[in-house]
Amino acid sequence: MQKKILVIGFAFLLTSFLPLKAQSAKQDSTYKKWFVGSTLLLLGNLDGTNNPGYIQINAGYRITPKDVIQFRFKKSKYAWPLGIPFGPDFDGPGLNYPGHARILAPQIGYQRFWWKGAYTSLYVLNAFEKYMDEDKKKIGNGFTLYTDFYLGYQFKFFKDRFFFEPAIGCSYWPLRTGVPASFTAVEQNWPNYFIQPGLDFGFKF
Repeated sequence: MQKKILVIGFAFLLTSFLPLKAQSAKQDSTYKKWFVGSTLLLLGNLDGTNNPGYIQINAGYRITPKDVIQFRFKKSKYAWPLGIPFGPDFDGPGLNYPGHARILAPQIGYQRFWWKGAYTSLYVLNAFEKYMDEDKKKIGNGFTLYTDFYLGYQFKFFKDRFFFEPAIGCSYWPLRTGVPASFTAVEQNWPNYFIQPGLDFGFKF
């Protein structure tokens, strides 16, 4: 599933550098302050083998033409250590969890536009997790604190009504509690960070 997301991500990153009208910092007081959106990573749900049931909803407010606060809500399930990078190890024999985890995660962040559509953003995500064994029986609850950093570019369309934000990001989790021992045994071989694409889109109003 991650391989498919990676291919999709790179395809959109390449097409995004076509001569499109980019987000401009030179806006007047009529700029649209609110937006809602999601992510193209939802396409990973098309995977029939390891479907994550991924949901992401974004909502934000533009304080100034350059400063944005954003709230996200994420829900998914996963059966692999979070630190496994894109590549042959993902979904490799014996590398997945002996079961899966379900996650509910509210997230708050700040986005700063530096030049035209170029931006950086920082998010803090509180993940509440439920761990299930291979028989789909609950074996524990956990909590993970994530920090996500992104470097990207916003492209706007249809008179600045719609936007697309290809980005490269790094997710790091400094705090992780309540992980069952059987899951920890699989996780300990992998780092507590992950490099990932950002493919958010949205509607401004």
